[in-house]
Amino acid sequence: MAEKRDYYEVLGLQKGASVDEIKSAYRKAALKWHPDRWVSGTDEEKKTAEARFKEASEAYSVLSDPDKKAKYDQFGFAGVDGAAGPDFSQGFGNLNDILNNIFGGAFGGGFGGGFDFGGFGGFSRGGQEARVQRGRDIRTRVKMTLEEIAQGAEKEISLERNRPCPECNGRGAKNSSDIKTCPTCKGTGQVQHMTNTLFGRAMSYSTCPQCQGEGKVVSNPCKSCGGTGLVRHRETIKIKIPAGVEDGMQITVRGEGHSAPHNGINGDLLVIIEQIPHAKLRREGNNLFYPIIISVTDALLGCDITVPCLGGNEKLHLDPGTQSGTVIRMRGKGLPSVNSYGKGDLYVKILVWIPHKLSKSEKEIIEGLRSSSSFSPEPTRDDKIIFDKEKNIY
Repeated sequence: MAEKRDYYEVLGLQKGASVDEIKSAYRKAALKWHPDRWVSGTDEEKKTAEARFKEASEAYSVLSDPDKKAKYDQFGFAGVDGAAGPDFSQGFGNLNDILNNIFGGAFGGGFGGGFDFGGFGGFSRGGQEARVQRGRDIRTRVKMTLEEIAQGAEKEISLERNRPCPECNGRGAKNSSDIKTCPTCKGTGQVQHMTNTLFGRAMSYSTCPQCQGEGKVVSNPCKSCGGTGLVRHRETIKIKIPAGVEDGMQITVRGEGHSAPHNGINGDLLVIIEQIPHAKLRREGNNLFYPIIISVTDALLGCDITVPCLGGNEKLHLDPGTQSGTVIRMRGKGLPSVNSYGKGDLYVKILVWIPHKLSKSEKEIIEGLRSSSSFSPEPTRDDKIIFDKEKNIY
């Protein structure tokens, strides 16, 4: 399965784009990729158009929603996983209806009479705009203790990444006069193809083979970067990891990946969380679990135990007669949730140690207690004792 593309990249936007910019970008994508537009295309073209339209619609459904957009900007796909996206189970819908719903009827006349999109300037310009290149993403791992996860942490990360060449300021050539408009695509980065179909003329675009979509060609490349506009640097950056992250979770840091050639859009830094196992606590979701073994005498008489909480050790009192297997819930002593309020709990499981061997005097003491009513099990109805055949226990 192909890797999911960044939503801003899908719509050709930069982080921080306004509501109007998001709508405009989606309008162009919808006009270009709606499957109705490609009914006369090849099977491969239809398949591509369908995939691109779904991709653009999913991106718009997240970026147009302020809450989803805020979570996506901070946590990437991890912040919006499970969020309801466009439903295409009943088809893609009429393109005119889709755009009218988004832009409030601004397209009044509709799209009747074939596929003549010439009247919509946004689409026409979309085919003529030069492609904005985007740098590659960088993936790295960060190890965190449970204590760091509970509070959130600032981590230093050392990485190698492409950055604009200081000799040519990322242009790929020392002199601006050495950078010329591509003669093949006239600076658009795309070449246009016109095909006559049963429904009229269909227009399509492909990446310019001469400039590879950049719209510019360099006649005298910079010697330091070889004309790419990029040089490799090792840098150390600080990033903030929010509290409550989980093992394997991916945090997206926008714009901290590789730079793109010729001052394009930076890629992202994808930080994968690796949780360091705790010596005493076990984690399940936002809850923590701590088993402790106490002696028979402590169970009988009651005692105080020390529980290793993430904010520091805490005392917990056990009442006399505490039974083995008792679980005590310490509310709010677990981990916070990344996407919501509140904290999990800490569950302390009490296990009572039964000695394997007793001395003669100890046996005499225990024998003296055998007949005591306090040391007899409480009456239990036989019909409430259930035998587990798989585990061979009651």
